[in-house]
Amino acid sequence: MRHLILSLLLTPLIACATPPMPPHAPVETASAALGGIAEAYVHLTLEAGEHEPGYVDAYYGPATWAEQAKAEKRSLPDLRAATDGLIQRAQAIDTGSLTALEIRRKKLLVAQLTAAATRMAMMAGEKPAFDDEAEGLYALRPVLKPLDDYDPALQRLEAVFPGDGPLWQRVDTFASTTAIAHDRLEQVMHASIDECKRRTLAHIALPADEKFTLELVTGQPWSGYNWYKGDATSVIQINTDLPVLMSRAVDLGCHEGYPGHHVLNMLLEQRLYRQRGWIEFTVYPLYSPMSLIAEGSANFGIELAFPGEEKLAFERDVLYPLAGLDPELAARDAQLQQARAELAGARLSIARDYLDGRIDRAEAVRLAQKYQLMSPQRAEQSIAFVDRYRSYVINYGLGQDLVRAHVDAAGKTPEARWTAMERILSEPTIPGDLLPGSGNK
Repeated sequence: MRHLILSLLLTPLIACATPPMPPHAPVETASAALGGIAEAYVHLTLEAGEHEPGYVDAYYGPATWAEQAKAEKRSLPDLRAATDGLIQRAQAIDTGSLTALEIRRKKLLVAQLTAAATRMAMMAGEKPAFDDEAEGLYALRPVLKPLDDYDPALQRLEAVFPGDGPLWQRVDTFASTTAIAHDRLEQVMHASIDECKRRTLAHIALPADEKFTLELVTGQPWSGYNWYKGDATSVIQINTDLPVLMSRAVDLGCHEGYPGHHVLNMLLEQRLYRQRGWIEFTVYPLYSPMSLIAEGSANFGIELAFPGEEKLAFERDVLYPLAGLDPELAARDAQLQQARAELAGARLSIARDYLDGRIDRAEAVRLAQKYQLMSPQRAEQSIAFVDRYRSYVINYGLGQDLVRAHVDAAGKTPEARWTAMERILSEPTIPGDLLPGSGNK
């Protein structure tokens, strides 16, 4: 009994001597964890851009972050280790409390970081095979045809362009008759872009203050480029090293402008960064799955905006007269463009054989002339693009096929098709989201 009384007397003293337990630290939500990874991803991307000029295609986030990346960039080994760590953190996030769109945000962050890891390995001197490089950078492993699969398309063109000499030469002779004079090019391009914009606005609402500047440039391996500046503003550049053909006017207007790169970047900025605060959409690393979506949707946007023979009609009735060219050329040129579309995959097969060392550069140029129906000068420009951008070439053809199949599956009406396209352009999207059975409609 005495021991019990003693213990009862001591209990208050012991209780008083024990410090109170600290309150539990708040548990970070999955959504907040994604936000932290996204911010780290932006810093990492900007620093990687300091190691490789051109890696960052666009940035319109805090200016101090760009300045910090220049002043305090980490070494490439440190950046690679940080990238691996961010991938692990992102993959570990439990998606149970995330919305469907946040889950897609997580998937895109993982894919973008995986691409960053692949590109940094290349910066460090690694040389992956074409297929491995493409899959690592663009989240899609290419399945390409052998070149002789394109021979039937060449044979069909023989009947359209009969005569002596190589087929590419006969095609190039005809194509040169559709070249837009330099002093009319800017007027033709503005008319093309305006029509692409009009058709896009009929289906997608755009910021009232959106705008672009058109520039004619030289000395580039590409035919057109969109430099997105943020605040719904772009600079669209058209390369005039070689004469711009009439068939390219609408293509460039849609691809670089509406509903292509200009619209994609505007919608991502407006709906994901401005409205949701998702900071990762202020930076665009060129070598990433976002590029497959961007190039594929920009290419498909041409046929979405001008279905059937509407492109032919607009060129014949508006652009040919504006350029001072004979409208009677339009129908034959449309046949040529259809054949070029059938031959588009040959460009990828040539690029893979060239980059993997199965053919040399001279042979790559020769094959580009044959299968892309190009003059030596245009074939040289095509291979120069491959020299610079490597497996990036898959984004145009394979990306277009992926976007087309996804939009076609959405329905036959213009409303259904444009709605599907708008989702691609304004939501976190990776190539896998567009595959059948992905659940993203």
